[in-house]
Amino acid sequence: MNMEERVLSTEKIYDGVIINVEKEKVALPDGHESYREIVRHSGAVAVLAITNDNKVILVKQWRSPIAKTTLEIPAGKLDDRDEGNALHAVNRELNEEIRLKATQLKKVTGFYSSVGFSDEYMTLYVAKDLKPVSDELPRDPGEDLKVKAYSLDELKALMATGQIEDAKTVMAIWYFELMQLKQAQD
Repeated sequence: MNMEERVLSTEKIYDGVIINVEKEKVALPDGHESYREIVRHSGAVAVLAITNDNKVILVKQWRSPIAKTTLEIPAGKLDDRDEGNALHAVNRELNEEIRLKATQLKKVTGFYSSVGFSDEYMTLYVAKDLKPVSDELPRDPGEDLKVKAYSLDELKALMATGQIEDAKTVMAIWYFELMQLKQAQD
């Protein structure tokens, strides 16, 4: 069964710093036409930063789209400084957000953050053997971050009480828990 839609036209709605928005007119497989509103994004990285005492570092920050603070793993979009290199973005975000660098980095997976309206593709990494940076990169203007490390039990409690709701962070915590279970079996 063919489910592919054919794009008939594209109208640019908005060109911004973080996102672009387009409206597509599409031909459906059954011959009808419809419209799609799509948020275009440059891509992003997220980092499960694990301390030497086996805690996960989160940043607390204000998020205007949901009008409240969130607890999240370090993350950020790929930009011109990264030239399409996700590892460069990982190292930059670790420096900017938590002022650390990792000597061990491992790609976990990549995923689309919200396929219903956005093409944002995020790549999740694990960072270990963390050390303070010697040269701090500037944070984004207006970026006020509080940094703290949490144990697995603390993370699970924060999720259970709704204090962690960010999807990439929830996924990273579940991955961290699987890492712990695997370690206990070995």
